[in-house]
Amino acid sequence: MFLKDTMRFKDGKEHHYWSLVENRRVDGGRKVVQRHVLYLGEINSSQQAAWRKTIEIFETGSGQPRTVALFPEERSPEIEDDQIIRIRLNELELRRPRQWGACWLSSVLYQKLQLDGFWLERLAPSRKGTRWDHVLQTLVSYRLIDPGSEWRLHREWFDKSAMADLLGADYRLAADDTLYRCLDQLLKHKAALFSHLQQRWKDLFAAEFDVLLYDLTSTYFESDPPFAEGDKRRFGYSRDKRFDCVQVVIALVVTPEGFPLGYEVLPGNTLDKKTLGSALESIEKQYGKARRIWVMDRGIPTEETLSQMRASDSPVSYLVGTPKGRLSKLEAALAERPWQQVREGITVKLLSQQGECYVFAQSASRIDKERAMRRRQLKHLWKRLPELRQMKHLTRDGLLMKLGAARQQWPTAWRLVAIRVPKRDEQINEQTFYWRLRKTKLRQVRRREGRYLLRTQLDRGRSGQALALLYATDPGGRGL
Repeated sequence: MFLKDTMRFKDGKEHHYWSLVENRRVDGGRKVVQRHVLYLGEINSSQQAAWRKTIEIFETGSGQPRTVALFPEERSPEIEDDQIIRIRLNELELRRPRQWGACWLSSVLYQKLQLDGFWLERLAPSRKGTRWDHVLQTLVSYRLIDPGSEWRLHREWFDKSAMADLLGADYRLAADDTLYRCLDQLLKHKAALFSHLQQRWKDLFAAEFDVLLYDLTSTYFESDPPFAEGDKRRFGYSRDKRFDCVQVVIALVVTPEGFPLGYEVLPGNTLDKKTLGSALESIEKQYGKARRIWVMDRGIPTEETLSQMRASDSPVSYLVGTPKGRLSKLEAALAERPWQQVREGITVKLLSQQGECYVFAQSASRIDKERAMRRRQLKHLWKRLPELRQMKHLTRDGLLMKLGAARQQWPTAWRLVAIRVPKRDEQINEQTFYWRLRKTKLRQVRRREGRYLLRTQLDRGRSGQALALLYATDPGGRGL
């Protein structure tokens, strides 16, 4: 082991970061790779000397390895020999075991999907003999068994796994730079990989892709612009509530079973409604034209996009969320329709209008959850308002700021309370600052808790089949 120095320029200054590194011999002792044991950060000269002294203590007496014979203490030979080690079997303990079963199972799954042969053709060994296909299989097994960062795989996980034995390899598979460079080689094979997995999915399970789920997410970066032209990191609507960070938007298409069929990484300022066109084109190009049912959130498709889907040569069906504001217009007509049970706890009403079928879905478990959330928020807000009125020396501006904070913290309850605030020349008391419960709004909210309005251009029969499939694969209808 030794101390390794990494130099970086930051804020116009030179910084030195230190790590404790261990040399490991691989390939029969002909080559050496480095394993980071401990990151020390920026340390001063006295700390460096202390660490070097520690390393010397650990390295003392580590001579050449030698072969010895192991015997139980009660059955050891009578002769004294330096090459004999006596073992107390009753005091043996198992420490630092390696993960074997899960690694073996992941390797079997990898072979069932024929990914070993697929990547062997596309990831040729490097000039130094690095088996990129084995590095990738190690990464995949790691993400499947105990997902984390590549740095954690390098530092901890690989030593605790049996991947080296199963692949007939050594520690070179887990070198930190090797892990990152392997990922860089995969992107150009993205389309071929999805086609291969789709075919294997069909062969193994006779799967059909009639129903596709489409949704968006984002991931942010703690880095400062400006970036190079064409960089996708941009400021935009942050689902992580990190509006101070740049981000990218990720569009994902999966089957109801969770099998991914495609994804795209988009600039961070891309609007949700502008992503669907490229996703439809990508799936059609990858898998051909077919009659598919797309399930999406209400903020993704526009009326123009839905019209294009209905008018395309090979009609593209959809089942999308609808703003609850439209429910007010359809409430009277829906009240006359009977409930139909899709599965236990899930019922729907179907209403045909202007070439579309509206689906009013109700989930018993979701009703209980939303009702409990609304009651909890209303309880906290109802307790907070008297506290504000009793505060001494509170000005009108201060009251408005505290009310704004309450509104942000309990938004659902805020819509159910009508509040009268004092005017600029009025004191804060029971006559100038009071509130009441909006009972009509509360009754409306109670009727709509756990209920969702969807729309589709499918007929009643096919829309019912689509709902049954979705609720069967997604208990509770969380995807909707």
